[in-house]
Amino acid sequence: MEFLIKAAQFILSLSIIVTLHEMGHFIPARWFKVRVEKFYLFFDPWISLWKKKIGDTEYGVGWLPLGGYVKLSGMVDESMDKEQMARPAQPWEFRSKPAWQRLIIMVGGVTVNLLLGMLIYIGVLYTWGREYLPLSEAKYGVHVSDVMKEAGFQEGDVILGVEGADVRSLEDVGRAILITGARKVEVERDGGRTTVALAPDVHERILSGREKQLFAPRVPLAIDSVVADGPAARSGLLKSDKVLAVNEVNTAYFGDLRKALAEHKGANVTLKVERDGQRMGIEVPVSDEGTIGIGNRPATEFFTPARETYGLLASIPAGIKHGWETLGGYVSSMKLLFSKSGASQIGGFGTIGSLFSPQWDWQVFWNMTAFLSIILAFMNILPIPALDGGHVMFLIYEMVVGKPAPQRVLEVAQMIGMVLLLGLLLFANGNDLFKGITGRF
Repeated sequence: MEFLIKAAQFILSLSIIVTLHEMGHFIPARWFKVRVEKFYLFFDPWISLWKKKIGDTEYGVGWLPLGGYVKLSGMVDESMDKEQMARPAQPWEFRSKPAWQRLIIMVGGVTVNLLLGMLIYIGVLYTWGREYLPLSEAKYGVHVSDVMKEAGFQEGDVILGVEGADVRSLEDVGRAILITGARKVEVERDGGRTTVALAPDVHERILSGREKQLFAPRVPLAIDSVVADGPAARSGLLKSDKVLAVNEVNTAYFGDLRKALAEHKGANVTLKVERDGQRMGIEVPVSDEGTIGIGNRPATEFFTPARETYGLLASIPAGIKHGWETLGGYVSSMKLLFSKSGASQIGGFGTIGSLFSPQWDWQVFWNMTAFLSIILAFMNILPIPALDGGHVMFLIYEMVVGKPAPQRVLEVAQMIGMVLLLGLLLFANGNDLFKGITGRF
């Protein structure tokens, strides 16, 4: 069921982004009186799910959700319609229009996606605001990932700041280390302050270790509920019990308990508990998922999250700023792909779909849609043939030189670009398939 909910959110998000992107090409094309032969959501090799001819344009929905397209008369595109291009240019064709008009048509999709992302962020901030856990609230210290332990952090470190970066939360600290290249982190440890200096290649270790979370706040262990007829309840554990250890491993924090149980999946463990001032041992079977059927008190009982709310006027600059920061962070992260570990992290539709919530959550949905829209804008403007940026590159060449690139050059470049994009698509989704088979998603 979770898979279907995530898939539905992904398809809806992609449909919104792609349709508006293609509208960004369609509207200026019609404005400049360029004939639009097709307007499709998703690709339609061999068959389409739905189509309808209105005027000169065939509108349709394809069956292959890899994007969408508008087919403009007189343009070298993925259709590779050489027969049309061999005929004399007609007034309604793309190639007959001034270069500046063609440029506006080509950048229209990217422009719409960038504006869409910022508009959604404005709406999200206005509707829900923004909530995060300030560093100052992680007063019990942090649980540290394996790679971060190897890098010099210790369990229970209280993170105070990062040199050269403005960080407000643990997520900001992780981004600063992985994306912006921060390498000195100040922590409080054993009552004193110290600086953890990270190795220059720590980002490689993080990527190769496939760690999704570098730091997590430590939450005191305090049982809030015991699932009826669960392993803990059947073993006699009570809600009022204070769990001190699992097989002699101290569990002062809920994360300690989860880690200890995860190491004994499908086996029995002995919980050391304190009940009415008396200590005792309770043997409990651990499920194959590493759980025993207890819940901890809500984190809000131990922490006070920061919540930023925005009125309509305040949400506009805040949403635009968040959009630019998202774009900047994504561009900065691109350098990580040019390494063996980074390349292995490239994901396709499975990876993207997994980022959506397993329950239908509109806040998560719109945040993801804004993020994907901004990513699509950036990826499409790259100067790669077959992408919008490739067409823009040749149009700028034409405007500078005073004449268009030879038709044969455009056709060959388009074919090369399509092969590159297909190869990247196969590689990314192949990575997803491998992760799915090996359980490394």
